Amino acid sequence: MATQRLVGFRLADVVGSHHEYGEHAPVGPLDVWLIGDFGVTVHVTTGSDGCLIVEETKPHTGYDMGAAGRVTVGMISRRAPFRDHIGESILAVQDEHSPNIGRVAMELSFPTGRVRCESWAGDLCLTSAP
Repeated sequence: MATQRLVGFRLADVVGSHHEYGEHAPVGPLDVWLIGDFGVTVHVTTGSDGCLIVEETKPHTGYDMGAAGRVTVGMISRRAPFRDHIGESILAVQDEHSPNIGRVAMELSFPTGRVRCESWAGDLCLTSAP
């Protein structure tokens, strides 16, 4: 999706997916879904080619991967960058592209700070800044 469509998007909630394996702490989020007012849900994840995928889709359900663990979908940690911005609207979006990959990062500006989403070695990385 064209990420500029996110300007004005009011973040009502956010959910994420995590990989759980045995006694280890959950890894992730692998995906995040930004849930806006009026039923719009934006999925942010990484592609197998290292790109950052931003698309309008609803969260999937978790699934079992047998001996490799399971993927769960639900509320993300209170420490996750997006949690601080629930109830706020996105003021600006800035994308970063790589010539051979496409979009590799996106920074969302909120009234009280910014959240950077990027694909790093195939993993989704979320960071916040004031």
